[in-house]
Amino acid sequence: MGGTWVLSFCMRYCLLMSADSEPDPKFMRMAIDLATENVRGGKGGPFGAVIVRDGEVLAAAANTVTATNDPTAHAEVNAVRAACVKLGSFQLFGCDVYTSCEPCPMCLAALYWARCSRIFYGNTAADAAMAGFDDGFLYEELRRPQRERRVPMAQMLGKEAMASFEAWRNCAERTEY
Repeated sequence: MGGTWVLSFCMRYCLLMSADSEPDPKFMRMAIDLATENVRGGKGGPFGAVIVRDGEVLAAAANTVTATNDPTAHAEVNAVRAACVKLGSFQLFGCDVYTSCEPCPMCLAALYWARCSRIFYGNTAADAAMAGFDDGFLYEELRRPQRERRVPMAQMLGKEAMASFEAWRNCAERTEY
């Protein structure tokens, strides 16, 4: 199924992109302003994200990790959640993401899962690291064999767990994603 998704994603991506579709700096400035105001207002980290489709802002969000005690409340994830609610869909085909900083591994995965078409960022991961937001350890950890990772992982009840996949395969009303 993974290869099928990649092919489907690439085909949809190519259909949604047009040669004359240029990134709009006003949306990046909006993301940067969200990030800056988030810090100045004492609400959280210096990260902002804006999701746009056909020139319309669907969602704009800032990082709320410390405000909500939610380690997943990064700007991009917050924006994805809001855009999906607005569209009534878990897929954001045709959407561009403008984010004040290069997405961390979690946010990048969320943007891929949401099927966003393009991602534009302001600061780089190296810039973030210099400001105290270093995700390098995550990239290193993902390259390690599972048995060598810092947080131990072990499979448990694998045969029993297959029941949920079997139920999925047999469910005629499932929504593919």
